[in-house]
Amino acid sequence: MAEQAAPVEGETAPSYICTSVTATTVDAFLAEIQEAAASGVDIIELRLDFLTDFDPEQHLQQLMSSCPLPYIVTYRPVWEGGKYDGPEPERLAVLKMAALLGAPYVDVEFKASPYFFADRHEVPLSTKVILSYHDFQQTPDAATLARLAGAMRNKGADIVKIAAMANDIADAARMLDMLRARDGPMIALSMGEKGQIVRLLAAKYGGHLTFAAMSPERASAPGQPDIGRLAGLFNYRRQGPATKVFGIIGNPVSHSKSPLIHNTAFQHIGYDGVYVPLLVDDLERFLNAFGSHPDFAGFSVTIPHKEAALRLASEVDPVARQIGAVNTLIRQADGSFKGYNTDWLAAIAAIERGVAGVPGGAAAAATAASTSAPGGASPLAGKTVVVIGAGGAGRALAFGAATKGAKVIIANRNRERADALAAALGGSASSCSWEDLVEGRVVGDVLANSTSVGMHPHEEESPVPAHVTAKYKVVFDAVYNPLWTKLLRDARDAGCTPVDGLQMFVGQALEQFRLFTGQEPPAELMEQTVLDSMVKK
Repeated sequence: MAEQAAPVEGETAPSYICTSVTATTVDAFLAEIQEAAASGVDIIELRLDFLTDFDPEQHLQQLMSSCPLPYIVTYRPVWEGGKYDGPEPERLAVLKMAALLGAPYVDVEFKASPYFFADRHEVPLSTKVILSYHDFQQTPDAATLARLAGAMRNKGADIVKIAAMANDIADAARMLDMLRARDGPMIALSMGEKGQIVRLLAAKYGGHLTFAAMSPERASAPGQPDIGRLAGLFNYRRQGPATKVFGIIGNPVSHSKSPLIHNTAFQHIGYDGVYVPLLVDDLERFLNAFGSHPDFAGFSVTIPHKEAALRLASEVDPVARQIGAVNTLIRQADGSFKGYNTDWLAAIAAIERGVAGVPGGAAAAATAASTSAPGGASPLAGKTVVVIGAGGAGRALAFGAATKGAKVIIANRNRERADALAAALGGSASSCSWEDLVEGRVVGDVLANSTSVGMHPHEEESPVPAHVTAKYKVVFDAVYNPLWTKLLRDARDAGCTPVDGLQMFVGQALEQFRLFTGQEPPAELMEQTVLDSMVKK
C-alpha cells in the first residue's frame, strides 16, 4: 500500500485507490497481481469470478499469498453483474475460506448477507466485510440510499459499498451527499460517464476507496479513470474536505483539455483545488443538484450551455450580458453564481495577431488580451470578419470583432439565429444564408469558425469546402482538439494565415484561472501543458 499516515483524532481517514485483477487464467491472474502491485495503487481487488480454471482448494491460498498489498477477495455472481454462475453455497464457502485464510477484505453481496453471516463467528474480526449493492439501471432517491446504507450497516457490514448507474449528473450529487453523511466506512460509485465525479472526488468526500484502471485502455466502464490520471492529474491523495472543486460543464466533455490545464496550474502554485469534467445534459438541474455543495466553487461552460448559463446566473458581467453568452460561472458568497465571458478577448487577440502577422503563442496573445481595452486601435478595424455559428462562442467572436471596428457577417445553419445575432450587434453586422457561405458567394478578410465541426473524433470534417477557405486571408478555428483541424490545414495549404483554437483556449483559461483562484496563472506552463498533450498534424 502506498504510504499513508494513520489519521489522528479529528482528521479524515485516508481514501485509497484500488484496481481490479480480472485475468481469466490463474497464471495470467498471478502476473496481473504483480502488475497491479507495481501500478501505484493501495489495494488490489481479486475478481475470482473472472477465472475460468479456478480451483479454490488448489489456487485460493496461492493467489492470496502472491499479493504484496492489501487485497479484496470478490467472487461476484451473475445476478449481481459478475461472472460466477455456479451454486451459491460453494461461492459463499470460498469467501469464508478467504476470510479464514487471512484476507484483509472480502466483498459480499448485500442480498447474500443473511447466508454469509449465518455463522458470523466463522468470519475472523481481522477480515473486514464489504457488503455491496449494485443498481445497474438507476440511482435510487436520497431516502432510499440512506435506508439502504443503514440496513447494510445493521446486517454487519464493516464497509458499505453502493454502486448505482448515473443517468444524469444530478444522480452523482445524491451519491456524494450519501458519502458526506456516512456513519462509517463507505464506498460509493456512480457508474457511467455522468457519474465520473463520484470516483474522482471520493477522497474529498471521505470515501474508503475508489476504483481505477491500470491504464486508459483497460478501463472497465465509461467514466472509470486510470490510476495515473487519478493520482496525478486529479491529485486524489491530496484531496480533503477543504479542497475546492471546479469543472468544465458541457456535452460532450471527455475530449476537453481543461482538466489538464487547470489541474496542472493548481498543483504548480500549490492551490488546494481540483478541476473535473462534468457531463451535463440540463444546466439548471445540475446547478440545483449541487446547490448544497458550496465547495463546487466555479465552472467553465462550453457547448451547448453558454446561453443557458447567461439565463441562470443571478448576476452577469456587463460584457457577457452584451455578448449574450457566459462561459464562466463563479459561486458568490450567498451561493448564487455570477457569469462572465472570457472567450472574446482571447479569441480576438489571437485573430488580431494573425491579421497583423505578429508571431507568438497562446500565452503571449492571452497576455495581450488581458491588458487590452475594448475600442482601442486594432488590425481588425475596417476588415470583414465572417463568423460561422451563432452560439455562445460565435456571439463572443462577433461581438469582439465588431467592438474592434470590423464589419461582421454571421452564417449559421439556422438563419433565424444568425439574423437575431446580427440585429443584436446593430449596423456593424449582417447575416448570410448557409448556402451563400459554403458556395463562396460571401467572402471577407477573416473566416472564424465557432462551431464544433472538425472536433475530435471528426477530424476530417470542415464547415466549408477547401476552395472557399482559400478566399480568406486569415482563418481562425475555435476548435483546439485537434490543433490542426481540416479547416486550418486547408487554410495553410492555400497560403492563408491559420490561427488555431489553442490561442483562444489558453487565453480564456488564463482569465478563468484568475477568477477561480484570485491569483496570477502560470501562463507559459499552461500553454506548454496543452501543446505537449496534442497530436500535431
